[in-house]
Amino acid sequence: MPRARKGAARKRARNRLLKATKGYWGARSKLYSKASETYVRAMAYAFRDRKRKKRDFRRLWIIRINAAAKQRGMNYSRFINGLTKANVEIDRKMLSETAVNDPTAFDELVELSKQHV
Repeated sequence: MPRARKGAARKRARNRLLKATKGYWGARSKLYSKASETYVRAMAYAFRDRKRKKRDFRRLWIIRINAAAKQRGMNYSRFINGLTKANVEIDRKMLSETAVNDPTAFDELVELSKQHV
């Protein structure tokens, strides 16, 4: 029996990879081996940065909340502690949106937090 080689499947796989690396610079989009190396690295970065994005956004929200709370004479730590003791279950994303877009509601949250600290 003759040795089976990949045939059309190999060509499809190769074309799929080259299509995925379209737009990469120079040989990274033209030569299979260079494209393969680059693709593996790109996917590693993509995986890492999907996790990183969550951290970065949380940091941004905390910075915004801290700045808004400091304008009202309170720091972030005491503000969050007061909200926790007042049983206010609002996440940092919504707190940050409130601080930016609805200052009066944020003022009320700060007052509520001050009462429970």
